[in-house]
Amino acid sequence: MHADIQPLGGHRCGLGESPLWHPTEQQLYAVDIPGRQVLRWRDGAESPEVWPQEAEPGCIAALDGGGLLVARRDGLWRLDTRSGAQTRLAPPPYDAARLRFNDGKVGPDGRFWVGSISDAREPEAALYRRVAGGFEVQQSGLTTVNGLAWSPDGRLIHWSDTKQHRIYVAEYDSAAGRLASAPRVFAQFAAREPDQPYGGRPDGAAMDAEGAYWVAMFEGACVLRLSREGQVLQRVELPVQCPTMVCFGAQDLRTLYITTAREKRPADELARQPLAGAVLQLRVDVPGLPSTLTQA
Repeated sequence: MHADIQPLGGHRCGLGESPLWHPTEQQLYAVDIPGRQVLRWRDGAESPEVWPQEAEPGCIAALDGGGLLVARRDGLWRLDTRSGAQTRLAPPPYDAARLRFNDGKVGPDGRFWVGSISDAREPEAALYRRVAGGFEVQQSGLTTVNGLAWSPDGRLIHWSDTKQHRIYVAEYDSAAGRLASAPRVFAQFAAREPDQPYGGRPDGAAMDAEGAYWVAMFEGACVLRLSREGQVLQRVELPVQCPTMVCFGAQDLRTLYITTAREKRPADELARQPLAGAVLQLRVDVPGLPSTLTQA
């Protein structure tokens, strides 16, 4: 375990996800998916502010002018963090009885991209781009979309299919806001095998200023820093089995925040890992890329 890893207060999520360092507020947000909550930690507060949600929130994004986009099972919503008002902007582009929104992020061009997850873990999920009035499929045939991140120059887009233990990369046309090439495999990890060590599967991710891709390895108890070619540059051991996503924050973007999960984990594991469900934080040498604002 990295000696300097610390929890952010005493709060624990069932399944923490989508950590977001707000670029103008300079505050940390996240969601608890099964807890149906959007969370904000103000200036290192012990406990977060909470905005309850009526459906599972998969991810959030910062809006230009204030507030958040919240991608929930039941569609895309705007959350006014000052008044608490919530307004639905678009219905879900899928059957909400079978799928929900999962990981999402704003590209360097200001466009919001989001993936879905199949409750049945079947290849019926997709990667979407937000367009006027709704969403447009950019890649289909996926099971669990995660790990969205763009290269520092905005010319490459990455995402993962967690169930397939695979991370993809494709050329990105920022002028058109579209994929400019067919995706190729960026990194492939070994699936679980009986009686074999298991390194986990790629979940949420973030890009640093050198173009290295930091990915949380769910059930792998670690975060990996991958090179531009998909090779492991660094492995950060964690005191929890299930990290879910990372983001860079603090004024210098050199604090790595890591959301984690405790939902559906064995009781003996949780007894050994009291930080399961916490947001973890540690200082890193290379800063991350700032989050981009998007329009409502």
